[in-house]
Amino acid sequence: MTRIDAKFAELKAQNRKAFVSYVMAGDPDFDASLELVKGLPAAGVDIIELGLPFTDPMADGPAIQLAGQRALEGGMTLDRTLELATEFRKTDDTTPIVMMGYYNPIYSRGVDLFLTQAKAAGIDGLIIVDLPPEEDDELCIPAQAAGLNFIRLATPTTDVKRLPKVLQNTSGFVYYVSITGITGAAEAQGADVAPEVARMKQSTDLPIIVGFGVKTPEKSREIAGIADGTVVGSAIVQKIAEGKPTDEILAFVKSLADGAHAA
Repeated sequence: MTRIDAKFAELKAQNRKAFVSYVMAGDPDFDASLELVKGLPAAGVDIIELGLPFTDPMADGPAIQLAGQRALEGGMTLDRTLELATEFRKTDDTTPIVMMGYYNPIYSRGVDLFLTQAKAAGIDGLIIVDLPPEEDDELCIPAQAAGLNFIRLATPTTDVKRLPKVLQNTSGFVYYVSITGITGAAEAQGADVAPEVARMKQSTDLPIIVGFGVKTPEKSREIAGIADGTVVGSAIVQKIAEGKPTDEILAFVKSLADGAHAA
């Protein structure tokens, strides 16, 4: 059982929805990023999505693209991202960390070496947005063999024919992208999300977490009430871009987490 599996079992026992937060590793710099990540669990975050900076983030909107640029300009690398996770684990051995990013840096490192290093750093799962199910032998199956969850994205365009393929070999949870398009581009609509979540529930027992387009505590509560939890990324990253102090960012995160937990 991974930390992700354990977290969802705990939340289910408490009849609580999950709140997942995304931050880009190394944004705006290593030390500030580590301070923020260390503060997330106390702000109510159940699972941390840690962005791996990449030069060509095709699924991301302007806020996360710029966060990646800031991190890369600050010297962030795959090694430094793993180092950040390692530092976090020195004081927190329970909060799950999901690394979210693109395959190129992992491929360049070598899958076996990367998985060994990720496991040692305390990474619990991977979301690699540019690896479709047809490429499962590339990383998904080796990751699961190494004890990491491989979390897949489902979208409004994932039809009945495609869904079984998406769910195959997925573990930890399913990340439902509430909108068509890039991160932070539009607001999630509960009326659109609800039937899609219900449809996926007929095909999987995995928790379904909804992200993209959740920006306020009210929306966090609405979407978490429909699914098993919600993810917020761009709205948090935007606060970092505005240079807000860490305590102010964490207070905003807590308001979002409180919204999800009230569902």
